Amino acid sequence: MDFDFRCNRLSCRKSLTDKAVVTTCSHIFCVDCANELFSASRLCPACETSLTEPYVAASRELSRWFRAFFQVSSLHPSNDYKTSVLSGLNPATILEICSRAISFWQYQIHQENSFQHAVVRSINDKNTQLQKQLENLVREADSEINLLNNKLSDLERELDLERRKNRDLQETSRERDKEYQKLKV
Repeated sequence: MDFDFRCNRLSCRKSLTDKAVVTTCSHIFCVDCANELFSASRLCPACETSLTEPYVAASRELSRWFRAFFQVSSLHPSNDYKTSVLSGLNPATILEICSRAISFWQYQIHQENSFQHAVVRSINDKNTQLQKQLENLVREADSEINLLNNKLSDLERELDLERRKNRDLQETSRERDKEYQKLKV
């Protein structure tokens, strides 16, 4: 199954490819966000669970408090690590660890699915809002076009009337000119 974890900080959402910080409440963060978020508070920023159980950290760049309370996990462990990590543990412990790991995956997949549904819902809401705005703009534009078409019709009627008046005046002028020419002769 190809699934990339994403930082559970909503403003980050960076794809986690190498190292990540895993909390006891099943959230995962990139190391940069974890350094920033957990240096200020001992609450999980995703669910606000109090994080009090210490873990061993595997990174020198992390703060002392951070190293005491969080596990920096390699997302691509070596084969030697995979071979040795559960060696010597009884099968019940191994199964419990596997069960917790699978539960973590399920939770993260569910979280990502929920996040994507929220994104889709937000996009659909925005689309609906934009569609309404577009309909309003089209309605206003149609109204404006109708108004301008009415004005154009009125102006064309006025132009036609003025042309008739002009023709009448020209004809009258020709008649008077003919009369004038007759009188002149």
